[in-house]
Amino acid sequence: MSSITDTVPRTDLIVCPQCDAAWSLARPEPGERAVCQRCHTVLITPRRKAGMQIIALATAVLFLIIAAAVFPFLTISAGGTTNSVSILEAALAFSDGPLVLLALATAALIVFIPLTRVLLSLYVLVPLVFDRPPAPHAARAFRLSEALRPWSMAEIFVIGCAVALIKISELADVTFGPAFWMFAALVVLVVLQESFLCRWSVWNALSEPQKS
Repeated sequence: MSSITDTVPRTDLIVCPQCDAAWSLARPEPGERAVCQRCHTVLITPRRKAGMQIIALATAVLFLIIAAAVFPFLTISAGGTTNSVSILEAALAFSDGPLVLLALATAALIVFIPLTRVLLSLYVLVPLVFDRPPAPHAARAFRLSEALRPWSMAEIFVIGCAVALIKISELADVTFGPAFWMFAALVVLVVLQESFLCRWSVWNALSEPQKS
């Protein structure tokens, strides 16, 4: 026979996702934050009106991802020849050869996984922010979004581009296209969105009983 503590969730505890330390739950006020005393991981960061800010940022990121994927990213001129390329064209450049899996993985890490994450975030957060019941399977959607977070490599792509451009500029004239600036803005907005998001608050809202 299981005990009461085995069947009733402990809502008075919070577990650090980094070091697995369990702490008594003390909900901070908006603007404050709760930090793990062992590894200093931020556990709870409530903010006033953070939901609307996150939705606005996620919507902007959504449009920037789509636009940055199709508009010219770079224009390279060398030997009287000029070529423009978009992010998708560069990622899928080897899609017809033996490197097709690498091309698809590159496109996924740069475009499709970030796009999936922002769509999942909007799917989960919009009903919660507007005081509606959670969307069907919202917990699974948010869990998938969190699982994809390490595979969303927009920042790595920007660093790689910076290194490559330094080397290419010695051999050819490089002009930044509109997608480059869109992608730069996208990276900044993604960082802001992540800083505004309190994951504990989302999980808490998803686990609360629906209002009749």
